[in-house]
Amino acid sequence: MTTVLQNNPTTEAALIAAQNDAFRKSIMFFNDAEDTPKGQFVMTSGVAALGPDARLAATRQVAAFEAFTPDNDPHGWHEFGAVEVFGTTIWFKVDLYDVNYEMGSDVPTDPEQTRRVLTLLLPSEY
Repeated sequence: MTTVLQNNPTTEAALIAAQNDAFRKSIMFFNDAEDTPKGQFVMTSGVAALGPDARLAATRQVAAFEAFTPDNDPHGWHEFGAVEVFGTTIWFKVDLYDVNYEMGSDVPTDPEQTRRVLTLLLPSEY
């Protein structure tokens, strides 16, 4: 099945997008199914410094984010977006790693071989 997906970028992108969506929604328990992709949720020091109310609001908005467009999602992976929290723009980015978080995943469509890291960051921290 992996070979078929690697030869079909549209199918691969749709599968990765669905997995990224499931993982992103799981940060607020919107999707806590057993088959939710594994990973870590982190934020930069700039986002952390905004305080607990802003962190919670950002987390909620990111988990509920649906506004993917060709401009912010050119590959169709649902891996990047921006939200506004108390007048501050906060970006989120999903990166796909191997199970040891050492390098990129060789098979990003396979949740058994892939770990996600969802990072909240300020645009100035990119």
